[in-house]
Order: sequence, then C-alpha cells, then structure tokens
Amino acid sequence: MRLTDVQRLILFSLGQFYQSINQPLVAKPLKLRTSKIAFIELLLESKLLGKQKRAMYKNLESIEKKKLIAYDEKMIRFTVLGLKELEKINQEIKQFVEIENFFKTSQQPRRKLQTMIR
Repeated sequence: MRLTDVQRLILFSLGQFYQSINQPLVAKPLKLRTSKIAFIELLLESKLLGKQKRAMYKNLESIEKKKLIAYDEKMIRFTVLGLKELEKINQEIKQFVEIENFFKTSQQPRRKLQTMIR
C-alpha cells in the first residue's frame, strides 16, 4: 500500500499527538482519543502542513479507506494495519534523527579537513 507524503505526515502527526496526550497517563488505564474535527483544527493551527481544511478531510478519508484508521463513537483510532504503518514511518524517521544527532555530537575526524575558498 502506497501512501502519499501528506498522508504519511498526517498519520505520523496523529501518532505523535496520541503519544503526547497519553504520555502522562501511562500508569493509568485511560487512553485519550480525539475527534476528526479537533485533530484537523489542531493541524491547521500548527500551520506545519499548509493544507486547507477540506484537503485534511480528504486525506483522512483516504487514510480511512486504506483501513489505517477507524472511528469509534466519532473518535479516531488506529487499526492494527495503521499501527504497523506508523511503526514503519517511525523507524524511517528514527534513522534521520540518529544521523542528525551523530553529526551534532560527534568528535572531530582524525584526518584534517580540507577547505576551499572559491
């Protein structure tokens, strides 16, 4: 199954959102969920996706048609397939973050670096 970059970003955003709101409740038997409209408004407020409200609805609908998310009493939940896809996205992003952290914290190379002025 192929997801567009925007769909992957929305799926990742939903996963991060649920992780952030459920983190304080780890020891409790509660799991918070959100409605479609509340999640879309949150994404629009962030201005990170640069999409219009209708485009967000369409993307969420297409993610739902691919059976990655479902709705329980108007609240978004991940399906098993959706959780697997989210894990793939997280693993891909983890590699980029690890490379970024490596170069931020790495020591100077043993060889001298050459610099050129043009």
